[in-house]
Amino acid sequence: MKVQDFFRKYPVFRHEMFAAFLEAGGSRSAKTREALLAYHVSAGHLLRIRRGLYSVVPEGVSPEGHQIDPYLLGAHMTDDAVLAYHSALQFHGKAYSVHSRFPYLSRHSRRPFKFRGQEFVPVAFPKALQADQAELFGVESHNHAGGQVRVTNLERTMVDVLVRPDLSGGWEEVWRSLESVEYFNLDRVIDYALMLRSATAVAKVGFFLEQHHEALMVDEARLRVLRKHVPKQPCYLDRGRRRSGRLVSSWQLVVPPAVIERDWDESA
Repeated sequence: MKVQDFFRKYPVFRHEMFAAFLEAGGSRSAKTREALLAYHVSAGHLLRIRRGLYSVVPEGVSPEGHQIDPYLLGAHMTDDAVLAYHSALQFHGKAYSVHSRFPYLSRHSRRPFKFRGQEFVPVAFPKALQADQAELFGVESHNHAGGQVRVTNLERTMVDVLVRPDLSGGWEEVWRSLESVEYFNLDRVIDYALMLRSATAVAKVGFFLEQHHEALMVDEARLRVLRKHVPKQPCYLDRGRRRSGRLVSSWQLVVPPAVIERDWDESA
């Protein structure tokens, strides 16, 4: 494979991907690798986004005018990046609002990175999944914008955004976005919620499913499975903002009145 073939195959790539490509072709010289990258950047064939991360500039387009797909970029922020939370909602076309903040999951500790008005926010995989080496449960690979991205499926995304509304646009955004999804595999939703080994996560998922039992065809048997794992003491729907609310005793969950009464409907 020629260098141009590599560029066609990987419109966004990381340094180690290019190194592996050259090594497969018989070149192990770091000097040659760096010289090639430097040449293509100076020639306007590549845009260096940050250290170790490049985008291929289409022919006839300047590096400054090159528009990079944010999902493709987010999916290559680290070698194990997975689009999640609001990024996943947007990727699946289910976000109520379009955001310029793109959370992604990774094992690596990184700082948020801003590029051309967009922010890419790293989030650690849930500890329970790390302990079980199950970080990729509910993760799909998709061909997108000429490359490949990894993203959480809708079932995992439902649970994730309920657990972390701060990474998902807030409660109104979460509710409106999830309500635009016509179908969830409920067994997968429940399996993932239980995998997190968090009573609060189970309570949030159970509350949402109960609130939408007709639209999502949630039967009582599935709700009973979740109720076995609810917290022993009341917990807050929004743990980061412990505001007064109404106790939903079946889930041991203190829910803000704005969520129960869907205040956003009044302003629609």
